[in-house]
Amino acid sequence: MRNKVPAVTALFWVTKLLTTAVGETTSDFLVKTIDPVLAVAGAFVVFAAALILQLVVRRYIPWVYWLAVLMVAVFGTMVADVLHVELGVPYLASTIVFAVVLAAVFVLWYATQRTLSVHSIDTHARELFYWCAVLATFALGTALGDLAAVTFGLGYFASALVFGILFAVPGIAYRWWGLGATAAFWTAYVMTRPFGASIADGLAVPHARGGLALGTGPVSLVLFAAIAVCVGVLSRRPRLSRERAQGTLGDALE
Repeated sequence: MRNKVPAVTALFWVTKLLTTAVGETTSDFLVKTIDPVLAVAGAFVVFAAALILQLVVRRYIPWVYWLAVLMVAVFGTMVADVLHVELGVPYLASTIVFAVVLAAVFVLWYATQRTLSVHSIDTHARELFYWCAVLATFALGTALGDLAAVTFGLGYFASALVFGILFAVPGIAYRWWGLGATAAFWTAYVMTRPFGASIADGLAVPHARGGLALGTGPVSLVLFAAIAVCVGVLSRRPRLSRERAQGTLGDALE
């Protein structure tokens, strides 16, 4: 099985941030527009189907992979909101619990596979661990973002600034301070969730909550369009690489 995770490029991080942002606004839009139970149930069905499709394919297919990530964002946001709004779990408590869960996933993953690298997601076991880690990072990031914006009272744009800095630090540490690539990747990956979601909330929520009141529906549509463009570019790159390789081979044969 080929590696089932895309190359970690600047466009990868842009697309990841867009999915976290659209997960936040789309979740809010759905649960406030239709019956919340139906919204959560429908999101779960699409999430399960997208993840099964990703697990079934034998190689990395951009639209399949990013559909799975997108549905993790949408359904994961709904689950996190249910924990707080319906069950009354404080954001600090859920942040601690999800951090422990993520640590447990990493410990078990490394103990059985001897690697946490996203460059070697080439067996079913590693892919399952990878998606468990992705789910845990989304849950942790959601709780962490709400903890900063609501419990600590930073608001959405101030939280976005804080998490934007925290998102950049692992890359800087990897480039100049010797931080390992795997540690840098997963640290930045966790930060994308509160970073993107804080920006999306700041754009969408009413003025009374510290936002620009653009609305969850319009913001979601714009973000979906941006994701579609990014995935289109990512889908085109492998074809261009194959065409260049075939052209090089043809020149050599001539």
